[in-house]
Formats: sequence, C-alpha cells, structure tokens
Amino acid sequence: MESLLEYIEQSRKEAERVGSRVKSFRVFDFSFIPDKPLVRPETKRIIDCLVRYQQTGIPRNLVIVGPRGCGKTLTFRFLEKTFAEKLKLRFFGVNCRIHNSSYKALAALLRTSARGYAYAELTERFEREIPSPAVIVLDESDMLCDKNLRRDILYFLSRSVKRYSVVLLSNNHRYLKQLDESTRSSLQPEVISFRSYSAGEILDILKDRAATGLKVVEPGFLEEIAAMTAKNTNGDVRVAIKALLYCATKEAATVAECFSKAREDVVKDILANTNEKALLILKASLEEPTKLVKTVYQQYVTLSRNYREEPYGYTQFYSTLTYLASLGLVWLVSAKVDRTFTNRVESLISQAELSAVFAQRFQ
Repeated sequence: MESLLEYIEQSRKEAERVGSRVKSFRVFDFSFIPDKPLVRPETKRIIDCLVRYQQTGIPRNLVIVGPRGCGKTLTFRFLEKTFAEKLKLRFFGVNCRIHNSSYKALAALLRTSARGYAYAELTERFEREIPSPAVIVLDESDMLCDKNLRRDILYFLSRSVKRYSVVLLSNNHRYLKQLDESTRSSLQPEVISFRSYSAGEILDILKDRAATGLKVVEPGFLEEIAAMTAKNTNGDVRVAIKALLYCATKEAATVAECFSKAREDVVKDILANTNEKALLILKASLEEPTKLVKTVYQQYVTLSRNYREEPYGYTQFYSTLTYLASLGLVWLVSAKVDRTFTNRVESLISQAELSAVFAQRFQ
C-alpha cells in the first residue's frame, strides 16, 4: 500500500510539472471554439446564405462536404454562437452518427425520449416547439440509416410550413447522389466543399492554439507539426492539435514521435466508429496485392462471406471507399492498366492498427 501511495504522489508531481508548461488545456479539446477561427472562403459563402435567410425568411438549404478534420463542425459551432448574438437566428443540431434514423434525430432535436411517440407526432411537435426562422444542422448526415433512403427527416424539414433552413454536414462527397430524387428536389441544396487544410493554414491554427494554451512555445516545432499533418493525414487538424499537446507535455522525445502518437490515437478513434462493412473494405485493401479497385472489391466480397456479412453492391462499395478516403484511411490513386485508367486503393493505415479493432468486432 505504501508503494502505491508513493506512486500516486509521483504521478501527481509529474502532472504538476507537465501542467506548468500549459496555460489552458481546454484549447486542445476538439470541441473548443476559438474566438477567431481561421477565415476561409467556404465560410464566407455559408455566412452569406444564412444572413439572406435571416433577412428574407426564404430557406437556403446547404450540403457541406469535406474530409474529416477540415473544420466543418467547428465552423457551425462558431456560427451558432455568433448568429444567436448578432442576428437572433437560432441553430438546432444533432449528430446523425449517434441518432442514426429520422425518428431518433427528431427526438434528439426536441431533447425528448425517442420512445412513446409516433413519427407523425414528433413532426407535429417539432413544428410547434421549434420556431422559425431556424437553422437545422444535421452533422454526419450520411450516417442516417441506409434503409431509410428517402431520409424522411430531410423530406419533412424541406417541406415544412415553418420554412426551416437545413444544413447537412458530411465527409462523403457522393452523399447527395444517394438521396432519392424527391428529397433532392425538395431540398434543392447549394453544395459547398471544404477542402483540406494546407500546411500554412494548419500552422496558423497551431499558432493561435499555442498562444492561447501554452506558456512557452519552442521554436520550429509548430512548423514541423503543420508540415507532417498536411503530408500524412490529408490535413486533419485534429492530429495537429493533439500532436501540439503531446509536444507541450513531453509525451515523447521528438516532434515526429509526438506526431506519430497523435495520429495513432486519432486513427483508433476513427476505426472504433467505423462500421463492420467498412472495416472489411479496409482489410481487403490491405490484403489484395494489386490494389486495383475492382480486385479489392472481389476480395471484399470474399471476406464478407467468410465473416458472414452481407456485402455491399459495387456502387455502395465505391461510395464507402470515397468516404474512407475522406477520413484519411485510404488514398484513391489514378492508375493506368493496359490502355485504360482505373483507381488503385492505397491504405494509409497499418495492418496492426486495423487488426486491433478488427479482433474486437469480429470475434
């Protein structure tokens, strides 16, 4: 018992020593909203649409697409706060990965239990309790249940007499094409694509976080983190922010080791939230030697049958590949085979990283 108490005291002192370099740990939380986020052209277009909606009452529906870690969710968290203060325009949001059906998403927006109501009762209550004008943000909207191809919540919101403005956030650039024609016709959305952060933009973000959160900033390491993030993670700024924290708290001896640990942590989080079919596609991309999309698909079908999973058809398989690319897990590279061009699937994760989560999900 005495040795355990001694270890607790050592751990406390180490935490104090590490904390002495940090002014505020909250800036390293992915949910942290900076006072002045990076200004991007895409954000200006969103602001213009929402200001016109607030002034005219005519809905401006938006589909915001872009890779993971490019600032989509943070942008809307900042806009929610700012528009409420400046223009009295309210935002209501839900994450569709967690609430993955129209029924569950409506209940979450109303902050009520999903049990005990018919779907029609929820829509009636929604129009009673959610005043307009209002912006309804569906984060990770492509995670709405695949069986509900019409995405009833989208049809309802776009046809509501309250004239809500609907914003759909998605990592999947093909998401809009997956919706049925009547829903797309009702929404008539404007599509805004968020590109990946450049090394310069990542550096600006890191400088802001370091100035707010750290007491001392060692020269050169911010630039090194920014360059590695742009090169190795498709500009996923979450990896950069976590690497900055690890450098500040000396989690590893070098910047490169801190970056590697941060990337590993983020990849684990992504894989933990990836469904079984996508995991099988990743396994196929690692195992199939030619890496060509069509042969990777054949390997995926074989693996699915071996693991007693119903495989996707080719169209859904390719859409999922595109989604995995937006997460920074694979890279689709154009390749010439004989006289035609096709895509090659290059995995950006290791077999060991995949095996750790695969063993838990396919026991």
